[in-house]
Amino acid sequence: MSRNLRIVLTVLLLHGAALWALQTGLLRRTAELLIPAMMLADMAEPAVKPEPEPPAPPVPVRQRVAPTTPTPLAVAKATPEPSPEAPAPVAPPTPVVGSERPLSTNMAPVVVAAAPRIELPSSDADYLSNPKPPYPPMSKRLGEQGKVVIRTLIGADGVAQEASIHQSSGYDRLDQAALATARKWRYVPGKRAGVAEAMWFNVPFTFILE
Repeated sequence: MSRNLRIVLTVLLLHGAALWALQTGLLRRTAELLIPAMMLADMAEPAVKPEPEPPAPPVPVRQRVAPTTPTPLAVAKATPEPSPEAPAPVAPPTPVVGSERPLSTNMAPVVVAAAPRIELPSSDADYLSNPKPPYPPMSKRLGEQGKVVIRTLIGADGVAQEASIHQSSGYDRLDQAALATARKWRYVPGKRAGVAEAMWFNVPFTFILE
């Protein structure tokens, strides 16, 4: 009984001391002193940095080496000398481009015929005795002037076969006088290679008041 009593008394004393320490602030001061000491101890310990892992060794790259082709050795070949009795080589005939058969050296030269000479008709020959076109009296009073060109088909005999107004003077009286004159005139016929034949010819007439 004395032992249990001592234990109970000891527990009571400890609780009483704890209560007293709380009341007097001793426990709080003790905690304030212990906590900074622990923090200082932690800061004093050097931080151990983890060592970096060593890099992996590089994988060697195998380079492909192109196979070398052995250089063929030059072999000297003996060229057989032609036998004096052997026939001379004959060169093959050269083909002619654009022709199915070779040209013969005996072909006669091509003669191009010259174009036949052409002589145009004329109305200026003195032996024709063609009179001047009459000047219409009304055109003289009105002062009409101008140039008329009559397109005329002249036959091999020098006679006008057809006639039409190719260029007008602007006045109908002058145009009709020139057309009637061109149909009555005589002409030197046109010739091809010295032979007379029918040809078209432009006959000009000029009406001017003097």
